[in-house]
Amino acid sequence: MEGCRHLVVGAGITGCTIARQIAEELGEKALVIDRRDHIGGNCHSHINEDTGVEVHSYGTHIFHTKERRVWDFLNQFTEFNSYRHKVVTTYEGRTFHMPVNLQTINSFFGISLKPHEVEDFIASKSAEEDITDPQNLEEKAISIIGRELYEAFVKGYTLKQWECDPKELDASIITRLPFRHTFECDYFTDRYQGLPWDGYTKLFERILDHELIETRLNTDFFELKDTLPQECAIYYTGPIDKYFDYCHGELTWRSLRFEYRVEDVPDYQGTSVMNYADIDVPYTRIHEYQHLHPERENTSGRTVTSREFSMKWKQGDEPYYPVNTDEDRKRLERYFEEAAKQENVHFLGRLGQYKYYDMDKAVLAALEFCDSKLNNN
Repeated sequence: MEGCRHLVVGAGITGCTIARQIAEELGEKALVIDRRDHIGGNCHSHINEDTGVEVHSYGTHIFHTKERRVWDFLNQFTEFNSYRHKVVTTYEGRTFHMPVNLQTINSFFGISLKPHEVEDFIASKSAEEDITDPQNLEEKAISIIGRELYEAFVKGYTLKQWECDPKELDASIITRLPFRHTFECDYFTDRYQGLPWDGYTKLFERILDHELIETRLNTDFFELKDTLPQECAIYYTGPIDKYFDYCHGELTWRSLRFEYRVEDVPDYQGTSVMNYADIDVPYTRIHEYQHLHPERENTSGRTVTSREFSMKWKQGDEPYYPVNTDEDRKRLERYFEEAAKQENVHFLGRLGQYKYYDMDKAVLAALEFCDSKLNNN
């Protein structure tokens, strides 16, 4: 590692963005390492040999953003297709749009409300419980959509996703789920949306394709940490608690497990993501990847799906969602105090910050970090 000036730990979306900015803005070499055998982090995709379908290796990732800067940055390396994400959920053998919209409400209650009638109808449902100061996810959800819709579309799914009573979860979690008074069924309403035309792996290959960037896979940072020269700046996108050998305890995460299948039908479910709200269905959703690229023709007569199971994280598993309990927040403060004592080490991304990031927010945070910090190294 002699002469290493910039070491980027992790070849995910944050690490790749930072490496490119080091090369382009500073004109200096950046070494990117990753313990996995591929670039792209959890956004990695690969081609299924049996069908030719591009499969997301860690669950469906949809790019969407309101940020023109992020859109312009990524469009240097890829075009995006016209995909708009729509989610369907099943409950008691019936299918509904998610997030909850006018179609969901009318179909669920067997009525035919107009948009201007929805607010009063839902308010009457919410008022039955008279929750004025919601203290947890369940109370917040009921205050927004009423108990019946909560019981059908939120409670069971949340129990499976988080493996705990929704009353134990922070109210802010439910605010990520939009609620609409119209028939609008696009899951995201951001101006810029789509999937990289050639796939995520090609996108990351192009970001890292620079004469000043070197990438090494199957490389464990902790095996070479002590060999780094003192002047080397480290951009660490791994788990912050792992960096400090869990000296203040483990931060808690939810992890995911996927069961991939090649289905002997040309179209399994007619949509890219189908949620399963019933508590007795063990998985939370089924992904069908061919629908992410409607511009591609799948002539194999078969399709690829994966069933997604939520589970408790343990060391060795991939961390996906920070649980962020009160105890986690206390631990995180202690780790941030440790981080502040480190010279030339920057803790970045969802793992380094213990923060849930949409992809665009990860890119924006990395760009803004480079704006403010790179010239100080």
